[in-house]
Amino acid sequence: MPTVADTVIYARADIYHDFYQGRGKDYRGEAARVVDLVGARRPDSASVLDVACGTGAHLRELADSFDEAVGVDLSEEMLAVAARHAPGLSFHQGDMRDFRLGRRFAAVTCMFSSVGYLATVEDLRRAVRNLADHLEPGGVLIVEPWWFPDDFLSGWVAGDVVTVGGRTISRVSHSVRDGSTSRMEVHYTVAATGMGVEHFTDTHVMTLFDRETYEAAFHGAGLRTEFLRPEPHTTGLFVATQGGGTP
Repeated sequence: MPTVADTVIYARADIYHDFYQGRGKDYRGEAARVVDLVGARRPDSASVLDVACGTGAHLRELADSFDEAVGVDLSEEMLAVAARHAPGLSFHQGDMRDFRLGRRFAAVTCMFSSVGYLATVEDLRRAVRNLADHLEPGGVLIVEPWWFPDDFLSGWVAGDVVTVGGRTISRVSHSVRDGSTSRMEVHYTVAATGMGVEHFTDTHVMTLFDRETYEAAFHGAGLRTEFLRPEPHTTGLFVATQGGGTP
């Protein structure tokens, strides 16, 4: 079974970055939502750690609201692009299940459904516990899950074409359910003057954990959690706090 380490697009981080920027992913609005959620629970939050930060698009927006913003990602290629676009921020390579930075943060985030790449319930528990271990007392953890089993639409097809910096990128995907996972096959076509046309395919296998499994992982890490889905057709957000904090 393919893993996140086998996913081609994360090794082609410049294409990933340009595609989502060109498609208009609302990194600023999503970061503002995180800032509001953190501020409502811990107004004095001064530091944020974004885990599975990718090319740093969320972190760049979050950095405007925190004195310190740090990113962690598994992919060296993604981190290289992140560092190029946000040279003033700090980035580290690591697996969300076991990276150790030796310090804690007022807020920890894990966005864009990155936890869906965790293959087992134990992986999810380890990751949530590790994220919780990087929280300051009273800190806030925000995790964007992948689809719950009852929400996933098998057979879904999506397609977009963007042009960024003289390069045109098309992305067409088809997603199906495969037992307790979703399997998304993606075709990319990339064309630029002087470079011709390139085509490659990618496969994303992501686990369809149910809400109760997520909540058990948070509770097992000593966190109180609330699930928020203010907008339909989104995967929502888990907002968790330590001990007696208000979720």
